[in-house]
Amino acid sequence: QETRSNEESTDESEEDESEEEPKLKYERLSNGVTEILQKDAASCMTVHEKFLALGTHYGKVYLLDVQGNITQKFDVSPVKINQISLDESGEHMGVCSEDGKVQVFGLYSAEEFHEMFDCPIKIVAVHPHFVRSHFKQFVTGGKKLLLYERGWMNRWKPSVLHEGEGNIRNVKWRGHLIAWANNMGVKILDMISKQRITNVPRDDISLRPDMYPCSLCWKDNLTLIIGWGNSVKICSVKERHASEMRDLPNRYVEIVFQFDTEFYISGLAPICDQLVILSYVKESSEKTEVECCARPRLDIVQPLPESCEEISSDALTVRGFQENECRDYHLEYSEGESLFYIISPRDVVVAKERDQDDHIDWLLEKKKYEEALMAAEISQKTVKKHKILDIGLAYINHLVEKGEYDLAARKCQKVLGKNTELWEFEVYKFKEIGQLKALSRYLPRRDPVLKPLIYEMVLHEFLESDYEGFATLIKEWPGDLYNNTIIVQAVVDHLKKDPQNRTLLRTLAELYTYDQRYGRALEIYLTLRHKDVFQLIHKHNLFSSIRDKIVLLMDFDSEKAVDMLLDNEDKISIDRVVEELENRPELQHVYLHRLFKRDHHKGQRYHEKQISLYAEYDRPNLLPFLRDSTHCPLEKALEICQQRNFVEETVYLLSRMGNSRSALKMIMEELQDVDKAIEFAKEQDDGELWEDLILYSIDKPPFITGLLNNIGTHVDPILLIHRIKEGMEIPNLRDSLVKILQDYNLQILLREGCKKILVADSLSLLKKMHRTQMKGVLVDEENICESCLSPILPTDTSKSFSVVVFHCRHMFHRECLPVSNTVSSVQFCNICSAKHRGPGSAVLEMMK
Repeated sequence: QETRSNEESTDESEEDESEEEPKLKYERLSNGVTEILQKDAASCMTVHEKFLALGTHYGKVYLLDVQGNITQKFDVSPVKINQISLDESGEHMGVCSEDGKVQVFGLYSAEEFHEMFDCPIKIVAVHPHFVRSHFKQFVTGGKKLLLYERGWMNRWKPSVLHEGEGNIRNVKWRGHLIAWANNMGVKILDMISKQRITNVPRDDISLRPDMYPCSLCWKDNLTLIIGWGNSVKICSVKERHASEMRDLPNRYVEIVFQFDTEFYISGLAPICDQLVILSYVKESSEKTEVECCARPRLDIVQPLPESCEEISSDALTVRGFQENECRDYHLEYSEGESLFYIISPRDVVVAKERDQDDHIDWLLEKKKYEEALMAAEISQKTVKKHKILDIGLAYINHLVEKGEYDLAARKCQKVLGKNTELWEFEVYKFKEIGQLKALSRYLPRRDPVLKPLIYEMVLHEFLESDYEGFATLIKEWPGDLYNNTIIVQAVVDHLKKDPQNRTLLRTLAELYTYDQRYGRALEIYLTLRHKDVFQLIHKHNLFSSIRDKIVLLMDFDSEKAVDMLLDNEDKISIDRVVEELENRPELQHVYLHRLFKRDHHKGQRYHEKQISLYAEYDRPNLLPFLRDSTHCPLEKALEICQQRNFVEETVYLLSRMGNSRSALKMIMEELQDVDKAIEFAKEQDDGELWEDLILYSIDKPPFITGLLNNIGTHVDPILLIHRIKEGMEIPNLRDSLVKILQDYNLQILLREGCKKILVADSLSLLKKMHRTQMKGVLVDEENICESCLSPILPTDTSKSFSVVVFHCRHMFHRECLPVSNTVSSVQFCNICSAKHRGPGSAVLEMMK
């Protein structure tokens, strides 16, 4: 425990060094109070929200402000003031003293009452609403509990409320209820019915009531807290049900909480749903084994039905505590502000609930900076003493002292925000301890931007010890944060020591890119064969810079290079690329091949060159090229293929040049592939080729078998069979003959099937034509004669007329048709006959 024995200390609490935060803070009430208590001793005090009233052993009453300054002084009596009472308005005061004097007077009016008793008066209590005319009442307590009421002619009429159980030790008046304590226990009186509604006996009757007085406190209008000895009771005043009334008071009291404490109680006060208890403590000396007075304790407890839970406990160092008794301490409180006043003869200490500033103070004292920073951010509108920035800076310094440099650097982002001066200060501080690397990841890069020197300093730090980290920063940081020329020169100086360092070279290329020196960057990328080279060319349109670097690009990645060159023919022509690749035919072939795949006609002037390139580097694609190219010189191609003995390509070229017989001969002699020969003959569909094929195969049994298996649908197999020599052994002849018969039967079946379909279709069409010709044809006034062009129907239909209508829908008057010179009586449409559309037979003849 931290003991503060200095008489002038303003913090009078003893705090544990544990991690638990105290609930209250303490300060000594000074100024006028210090002056008073140097010459006198405090005997009692009453607290109002506007001022304090302090009574002394020399019979003085002082009115004080909340800072302890004297505002008014009353000489009441030459002896000890026992009690001071104030009404709720703070305009009337009641005072009683040890010599039996009682005074009730107005602080701001001439109203005053005096009374003298023949015994000491321990207590006085004015009505809470004394300021009102119909509540002019107060009670006094000596051997009797007397109620004074102002009546007719402003005379005060006393009446005895209670007597016969010893001296009245304490009285608390709240609303319509008066609670008082005597030697026997605590009573409560209902002022409306003038009935006593309870009697709560004291537990430990062995204690002298004058040495260990009862403490009373109203938490609200219906809840009374009683502390006596080491026992605490919380009583609730409740309304009695009408059915239980009989001769009983209409109210009763229920004890809702009851528990014992470790020490003797000197005062009580509520704080939310908890209790503040001022305790008198005695302790034994280990050497003399004699009890002596210890410092009083102020505890906050949570009441439970039969016990309590201690929330906090503080030992208070008040002046002269070694000489004080339990009765010398008093606890008063201000309900509105949660202020608790501990009164002793030589000292007055004020306990306050700790606010957010105090909470942050405690966290900083315990070095809990993270929690302090969070608390300040949450309560920044209510915190007055602390600034978030100051706490944050203290937190950063604490982390640096602990060696947690990365965490300290990360907190800089949050704490320093956009304050460039603080950022620069922290950078220099990190530089002094050699931890710029830790800070580099969190330096601001946009809004705000620090001086270029700051970033250059960090880059130089990395360049001296960590090339990879330097490269990472160059990639992540925008190029306008620092002076690019200075950093480039620094990298060049390091490359003199290590010219082949790929990391430095790659970083230098990026720096050149930031500086728009793309040509130099491109050279480095190509040397390093870096994947970003193509992206760099596209992004900055560097095609003019790569005209003489096409071979390097192709060596690096031929596929990407060709795609890029073909996509940008307008910037680098085909002729330029082919020229650059002249000494690298294998790369030239890759480019021209991809060009041909993309467009068969763009590179037509290089098709002759491509024949040799395909033959040398890519024979599988030679035949497809010969088939697809329309600009390839066939004689040149044939010459190259014959030189290299490319049979398939030679066969194709011979057939394409019209020399099918030579091509077939080559297939038979070079390839000896009857199936391919048959396929070739089928493609050409030339009888002479079939004849040559048969003649060539007639003395070769395997070829005859192949012909028998495949020739049946193109050539009459009898032609082949008749030419087979007697006695020649032909492998699988039976199977071949069976296949020929099966193919023949299949052809017969196909023909019969086709015939049936043809007959059925012809019959169906004939029936359809017959139905169509049997239909009637509409003839009305809009139709005209195709010969005389007059309406087909006469205006007078009563006269006789004759009309001829053909199936082609042409109509004629009978008399307009020419007379037929033929023997047949069938007439034909003149119009359709003239157009060679075929004859139209008359389908309808109308006569009337």
